[in-house]
Amino acid sequence: MPPRARPTPGPADPLATYRARRDPDRTAEPVPAAGRPLPVGDDDTFVVQEHHTPRGRAGERVHWDLRLERDGVLKSWAVPKGPPTRPGLNRLAVPTEDHPLEYASFAGTIAAGEYGGGEVTIWDAGRYATEKWADDHVTVAFDGGRLSGRYVLFRLPDGTWNVRKLDHTAPPGDQAAPAAPPDPASGRPVVAGAPEDLPPMLAAIGELPRADDLRWGYEFKWDGVRALAHVRNGALTLRARSGNDVTATYPELGRLPAALAGHDAVLDGEVVALDAAGRPDFGTLQGRMHRTGPEVARLAAAAPVSYLVFDLLALDGESLLPLPYTARRDRLDALGPAGERWVTTPWFRGDVPGVGDGVQVASRENGLEGVVAKRLDSPYRPGGRGPDWRKVKNIRTQAVVVGGWRPGAGRRAGGIGSLLLGVPDDRGDLVFAGHVGTGFTATALAELERIVTPRSSSPFVGALPREVTRDAQWVDPDLVGEVAFTEWTREGRLRHPSWRGLRADLLPADVVREP
Repeated sequence: MPPRARPTPGPADPLATYRARRDPDRTAEPVPAAGRPLPVGDDDTFVVQEHHTPRGRAGERVHWDLRLERDGVLKSWAVPKGPPTRPGLNRLAVPTEDHPLEYASFAGTIAAGEYGGGEVTIWDAGRYATEKWADDHVTVAFDGGRLSGRYVLFRLPDGTWNVRKLDHTAPPGDQAAPAAPPDPASGRPVVAGAPEDLPPMLAAIGELPRADDLRWGYEFKWDGVRALAHVRNGALTLRARSGNDVTATYPELGRLPAALAGHDAVLDGEVVALDAAGRPDFGTLQGRMHRTGPEVARLAAAAPVSYLVFDLLALDGESLLPLPYTARRDRLDALGPAGERWVTTPWFRGDVPGVGDGVQVASRENGLEGVVAKRLDSPYRPGGRGPDWRKVKNIRTQAVVVGGWRPGAGRRAGGIGSLLLGVPDDRGDLVFAGHVGTGFTATALAELERIVTPRSSSPFVGALPREVTRDAQWVDPDLVGEVAFTEWTREGRLRHPSWRGLRADLLPADVVREP
């Protein structure tokens, strides 16, 4: 089907500079005619082209061009040393003119004497998801052959741009775990086909993919904590997203292996506490998340949790990570782990237009957190936050790092009145994001006072408002919580935040600013 077209916005032509530098009769590059409407895509295609240009006796010069589809064109940066493939390394990225979408598949020779003359090859290509797009800051998640995971392009105070990789996501070819060798005595696998330190795949914030609904499946987003269930030789190990072993925290899930009829498996799902109407209640779950002592058995009986299973990563020593989402869901549905405290969640194939919209409406009507859209052909990429999974929230929430507190008044006199919150920036520095003083129970405040670690100086980068610093009590930034809020202010503060609770499943390094 040919791409839909839209009028070029306003009198400006974003490809005018591109056309002015090229003669369509002399270059092999695509040069669309002026006045042609810009094509409409999904703003999710990227390409990196390797460009070799001759330098006479000096040989040749090579650089790489990173191009991101955006608003009908390819936004482009020249990266002289190539995009970084490991975290923490900044590379110069020079903005260049917008290119036509057709350029995403271009490889060939640009004639000598023409602008950019030389050899162009495709170094990498794939899809990406936008986390933030501003005039001076672009954060995206790549899903390509060489580039994978979160990257940021950002403008420095002197006007130059850099590109930086933000996470440790392995490239797609490194994701699949090999099948485990059998136990010589029993002939059965000694491991479940995936390592116990396997990080879960993550979803990028986005919108419903209405332009190509038929290529996606849809699930409800559950308001709980992520956990991978490793079942081996009839025993269960539950690991949080942080990698911590939380098996002892939820003893009521200990009989899950019996529901697998003797199979070894690795399951992905969400631990939730359900209210009387059967909806996840994050507040109730808070009372369970940090408990490991003798009170756990009593709490498990009074407020039992459930495990909602939505993916199957390994079965009897076979890694299922490379399989498409549909194949993994079919294998999970056939396995059918169902019981009083665990169940396989429903999913909805976008086999007719509008399925995603219908699932979102149902999630709102039932008071759920939102929808997760998953590409039907997507493999499972551990630790990756790429474009293949998109989360669409009905309520805005943000993970935050606790960096301090301010004394309370009235009933809170002598203790914590509000928490000072931060979110790490792209360099890992903790940026002040405001304070929260609502949503706390007396029990939550007492627990916070017990577990925070005081320090003498602010953990936040930069200056804070004087009304905050005059009575602030600083703490080590090692606790992660979650707030609900209405919007981000222009100053980068959370507007009307309300405390939802601590997130023992997250580390401070896991926290990213949600759009």
